[in-house]
Amino acid sequence: MAYEGILLGMGNPLLDISAVVDDAFLDKYDIKLNNAILAEEKHLSMYDEMSSKYEVEFIAGGATQNSIKVAQWMLQIPGATSYMGCIGKDKYGEEMKKDSTAAGVNVHYYEDEAAPTGTCAVCVVGGERSLIANLSAANCYKSEHLKRPENWALVEKAKYYYIAGFFLTVSPESILLVAEHAAANNKVFMMNLSAPFICEFFKDAQEKVLPYMDYVFGNETEARTFSRVHGWEVILQ
Repeated sequence: MAYEGILLGMGNPLLDISAVVDDAFLDKYDIKLNNAILAEEKHLSMYDEMSSKYEVEFIAGGATQNSIKVAQWMLQIPGATSYMGCIGKDKYGEEMKKDSTAAGVNVHYYEDEAAPTGTCAVCVVGGERSLIANLSAANCYKSEHLKRPENWALVEKAKYYYIAGFFLTVSPESILLVAEHAAANNKVFMMNLSAPFICEFFKDAQEKVLPYMDYVFGNETEARTFSRVHGWEVILQ
């Protein structure tokens, strides 16, 4: 019981739709292998086509949710981890809930009435892959959901918090609420730089939450961008 809800994650949930496709499919949607892009208008029909035409695997993903699922697998205690983010009220949202729950994560999704569940097409050809992400409902999370008693209870129960920097583009208010709670109660608050563009274009939001971070994760490229944007000099081994 001491481990129940010990780790809470918040982020942008995306349902990975993974399938081995063919070159004709790549050509139809102008997809290059070994690439990762955001979906454009021309890509929007590909998700349903993949689901109907190929043998697909549905996996609850997104940067933070993936990390929480791995932590849950390592802990091997059902309900040790919790996760919040926004999905749509649709078939992909149901697949998301099914996969995350099966992994043992206690998910409290905000379900948007209008936007479809965010998806990421994982197109595999010859052992290589390409990712096309359609954020959609993942962009619609509201802090009002976090403030609901049943959801804030997860914040109060947790002792560790992990949020990817990508969530700064969606609900910085929610991040600050959790960060302030962690600081006031001597809990551990962790974030990830996530991508160079987060450090560059969401600098102000990142700076507001930076003082609350006990641990900051990032790769070399992200760290260099962060240091340049803030006028800092760092030595990276």
